[in-house]
Amino acid sequence: MCDSCGCDLTHTHTHDHDHDHKHTHNSQVIEVHKNLLAANDALAAGNRAHFDAKGIVAINLISSPGSGKTTLLEKTIERLKGSIRIGVIEGDIETDRDAQRIRAKGVPVIQLTTGGACHLDAGQIHKGFHLLEHEPGGDQLDILFIENVGNLVCPATFDLGEHQRVVLVSVPEGPDKPSKYPKAFISSQVFVISKTDLLPYFDFPVAEAKADALHLNPRLQVMDLSSTTGEGFDAWIEYLTSLHSKNQQTAA
Repeated sequence: MCDSCGCDLTHTHTHDHDHDHKHTHNSQVIEVHKNLLAANDALAAGNRAHFDAKGIVAINLISSPGSGKTTLLEKTIERLKGSIRIGVIEGDIETDRDAQRIRAKGVPVIQLTTGGACHLDAGQIHKGFHLLEHEPGGDQLDILFIENVGNLVCPATFDLGEHQRVVLVSVPEGPDKPSKYPKAFISSQVFVISKTDLLPYFDFPVAEAKADALHLNPRLQVMDLSSTTGEGFDAWIEYLTSLHSKNQQTAA
């Protein structure tokens, strides 16, 4: 899948010859994963400490492609403009289209293109945040959103230094994502069912999706909303304003 997280290192070729040596490929792959994650986690801890020192709440958004992360951010910026200062780090394999959309909303944004890697890592966030600080308004933020690469697998494994992880599933994707990609939901604090304005057109039993997610992670905060119509959006805004208020009280 990608060469930066080790998920393409699995030894899958078959042998049609005899030899007397023992294979150690599986143990090598496991060691590579451990080393990668240990290095990443150390950087993530540094990121989190830096965000704490700046009084910033960092939120990592993960989902499949097309779930509506960028639209959610656009509507969030519109609703919170003037009350909470928002910055965004955008992650994509290629293009800066999402960053252009966010920049048009008048908030500081940095685009990180991974060039094929299926996730962002803590080192990229460290560099990206320092770039963001040099953008107009980027050195005075309350909330930093990190829009991860569209993928429910690898982003669930890599800590970026965020305080909160939000996993999105859109109605057109179907309700089975929690059972198919459990780690994304186990590692998150919030589960958002997006594009609920499309419920009349898709077979998406909301209660079933919620129950599956809560079975995996009973502490999940679950909300369903439509960024298009605004239905259910108040719960999302309340969640963000509560995070901001608690962070201010802690800083004081």
